Amino acid sequence: MSAHPDLIDRDDLVLLVVDVQDRLAAAMDARDATVAAIARLVRVAAIVGAPIVVTRQYPQGLGGTVPEIEAALEQASEAVAVSIVDKTAFCACEEPGFSAVLGLSGRRQVAIVGMETHICVTQTALALAASGYRVHVVEDACCSRRARDHGTALARLRAHGVTVTCAESLMYEAVGRAATPEFKRLLAVVKEG
Repeated sequence: MSAHPDLIDRDDLVLLVVDVQDRLAAAMDARDATVAAIARLVRVAAIVGAPIVVTRQYPQGLGGTVPEIEAALEQASEAVAVSIVDKTAFCACEEPGFSAVLGLSGRRQVAIVGMETHICVTQTALALAASGYRVHVVEDACCSRRARDHGTALARLRAHGVTVTCAESLMYEAVGRAATPEFKRLLAVVKEG
């Protein structure tokens, strides 16, 4: 029996971390919870062998990726490819470097986390979906400065066929089964949260 196409397929998955940067994150009410969820997802991407793409919006102005995510990415890079794309376009797909990195992965399922949900996350998710990618936006691993904007963006994404999920669902779908070494590593990550 085939798996449902909206479930995570670890062999086709790319984790996209959008603009989790110092100055931007500082303006987010849900900063700590969002960053913690993203760090857990980075760890699980490494467990299942999913490449990670990180975008940074105008880093000269918004700073680098927050230290907690940098540390998780450094550890993950021992197991999977981690690519960083600097951008000025709100939609990552408008940056030639992004499209090249994503294309080289050969994967067609993208799980998106990051900031802000109603701007860069939404524009990128809709563009990827229009290009034939299966897109998942991780609700508790994304945020906006205002909760209303976050909620509006998630409703808009759902209306346009983007799968909205939560971090723990994505993690368990990616690992797929219990009684494996990967599952034991997953449990350690889940207990962190």
